[in-house]
Amino acid sequence: MQFLLAFLVAAPLLGAVAALLPAPPGLKGRSPEQAVLRHGVTVTGVILAAAIALVLGFDHDAPARFQATTDISWIPALDVRIHLGVDGISLPLLLMTALLFFLCALYSYFKLPAGPSPKAFVALLLVLESGTLATFAVLDLLLFFLAFEMVLIPMYFLIARWGGAQRQAAAWKFILYTLLGSVVMLLGLLLIGVTADTFDMVALATDNGRELSRTTQLLAVLAIGLGLAVKTPMWPLHTWLPDAHTAAPTVGSVLLAGVLLKMGTYGFVRILLPVTPDGMAAFAPYLGAFAVVGIVYGSLACLALARKGNKGDLKRLIAYSSVGHMGFVLLGIASMTPTGVNGALFANIAHGLITGLLFFLVGALKDRYGTADLDTLAGATGAALYGRAPRFGALLAFAAVASLGLPGLAGFWGEMLALFGAFDPAEGLSRPAFLTYTAVGAFGTLLTAAYLLVVVRRVCMGDPKAGPEVTVADVHRYEFAAWTPLVALTVLAGLWPALLLGLTDPAVQQLLAGGTS
Repeated sequence: MQFLLAFLVAAPLLGAVAALLPAPPGLKGRSPEQAVLRHGVTVTGVILAAAIALVLGFDHDAPARFQATTDISWIPALDVRIHLGVDGISLPLLLMTALLFFLCALYSYFKLPAGPSPKAFVALLLVLESGTLATFAVLDLLLFFLAFEMVLIPMYFLIARWGGAQRQAAAWKFILYTLLGSVVMLLGLLLIGVTADTFDMVALATDNGRELSRTTQLLAVLAIGLGLAVKTPMWPLHTWLPDAHTAAPTVGSVLLAGVLLKMGTYGFVRILLPVTPDGMAAFAPYLGAFAVVGIVYGSLACLALARKGNKGDLKRLIAYSSVGHMGFVLLGIASMTPTGVNGALFANIAHGLITGLLFFLVGALKDRYGTADLDTLAGATGAALYGRAPRFGALLAFAAVASLGLPGLAGFWGEMLALFGAFDPAEGLSRPAFLTYTAVGAFGTLLTAAYLLVVVRRVCMGDPKAGPEVTVADVHRYEFAAWTPLVALTVLAGLWPALLLGLTDPAVQQLLAGGTS
């Protein structure tokens, strides 16, 4: 177990180095490009297998306890340690990250985005995987910051070199926003570490802020929360996200929505809630307010893009939908209750699965029609996917109803629990304010259903015989292989939520109690 977690973090880096080396004789296949793409599938597949083995070896009777731990002194002068561990909060995120990277590598093997060398593409993908896995596995504040920053450069190049129109501007906007937020976050992390005389996240969580004055906690929450809010992204710090998603290649959008956004909300749960409880309690009403504004704003932006004549880009629409969905995650965290935080963690996983699937589908739709413009897809001839590509149309409709929170699918439970948490917030928080947030959030679910149903009607319905004959390929075999696991897990999590909540709830209970229960 100890070896498996360290292997998960280190193996992608080794794989990235190997991807840049010449392929050994006999493994080149039809071309060097095919060999390096096969290498990417193999490495991410091995990492996924290791993640599954980690889940199987995890002691499910003690999900609140950190397992598979490694604790080695790294910088003694600063008491910085290579401290790794996994509990019920981080385990699902590690598994989802490994799965999404494998599916993206598999998809890229058959549909590599246009750009420079495939070697560089695979190497960047593996460095990105190492950084995201490390973020969910490290238990030292400075290591968390390093892992958090490690993902920026590979994602910048994936957007800037393999993206579509306006990719340079989108990539610069992405990295400038996140770097500026990270500088402020580092100051907050250093403030906590220096004041408490330790950077160990387990010790800090167990202490539950008793070594930190109220002023220190307020400053730490303000600084760290700002950096995390940019990555989440929280309204109004979200403006980099639509541009990045619109310009990114398909797999870049999948990973950005499915994995990178979760790093911000994970930081709120892992660091701010247990380490600075007084500071979080002071800022929770404001966090809840920004969350519900994001829910409504994201939905209204999607409705505007979905309207006829607005030339709305489907990738941009789904990006704005992420602002709304992540608003539910932040609302659950702001409630500071076990119910709300469990809902936030569940919504994190559900969003990764469902929105990852949506970006896969929209990317494939753009490949088939040459555009993701909604007016073009629903023009005189209409995409009419139900008639022209029925399996593709059924998958798009499934992903849409899962995203709107249909009961029985994964999207339902996270949003419902987040609203329940806001309905009865933690002691000391303003009940009237959070009741208002609950009402606004519930209204946001109606708006979400409205724009997603408009998208399904405009893209999937229509007369396939209208206008000139258009031939559209239905789901290819490699697409079916890449998308089926996301569909299956969306159904599984929706029908059996205890599978995930049984892992997160004991860990959340202990986290909020400061390690005392």
